[in-house]
Amino acid sequence: MLLERPDREAGALLLEARTTTRRIARTFALACRMLPREIRDDVYLLYLVFRTLDDLVDEHRPEAEDAIRAVEAWCADGAVATREAALLADLATRHPLPRAAVHDFCLGMRSDLTAAPILTEDELERYCYRAAGTVGVVMAALLGTTSPAADGHAAALGKAMQRTNILRDIDEDSANGRVYLARETLERFGGRLDPGTREALLRDQIARADALYELGMAGIPLLRNGRFAIAAAAAMYREILRQIEREGYGAQPGRAVVSGPRKLIVAARSRRIVPAAPGRLA
Repeated sequence: MLLERPDREAGALLLEARTTTRRIARTFALACRMLPREIRDDVYLLYLVFRTLDDLVDEHRPEAEDAIRAVEAWCADGAVATREAALLADLATRHPLPRAAVHDFCLGMRSDLTAAPILTEDELERYCYRAAGTVGVVMAALLGTTSPAADGHAAALGKAMQRTNILRDIDEDSANGRVYLARETLERFGGRLDPGTREALLRDQIARADALYELGMAGIPLLRNGRFAIAAAAAMYREILRQIEREGYGAQPGRAVVSGPRKLIVAARSRRIVPAAPGRLA
């Protein structure tokens, strides 16, 4: 396996995984620090797999198709042809990785490769599941669960975070010629994304995301490990929605940003909603 190579090589890989997480996903990286030590590095490695595929697609790199195909091959028959597939194979020796969820993530990457339009809320829901709900399901497998129902909650939390990303990045995505909101919803609210005219649209979409957060966070007690970390990540990410509201629902263009001190306050408060389980790591 990949991590059975010399210590120097394995250490370099872990360093890349940690650095990538902290550089690109600062909120997630903050939550990762709260994970049990014996799980944290595997979460960083998993993030590196998903981040690498996502970056290849976002940057329109010619090798994106081959990278996705290699991970799909691992999902199908365990073939290891790339670093990402090798990482997944290694993680699967320690955790029951759900290959169907990883394959569905690849389908989400393929949607981005083709820039497939999102026409309905059902299609947006499917896209959010593939792009991030799947990550929630795989994360739940790494953390361990006490009930099969945990997967549905984990998927809901991932979808909530993806919807938050979409609302946070409306202006940036629009400038790049990409709209991730459902066309039917845009048309229902006037068909425009101009700052100052989008409040009703954002209210509708924030309510949908909040409902998913409620469903997702209800499943945190079903995790064996890392409950506080996941609750903190969810609370900090959800705070982006509150920041959008505070800033007037996009009255001014640009990304809504939650300050570092505010994130820490929100994360600390999230501990109150996490029940402890005897004999388990929170």
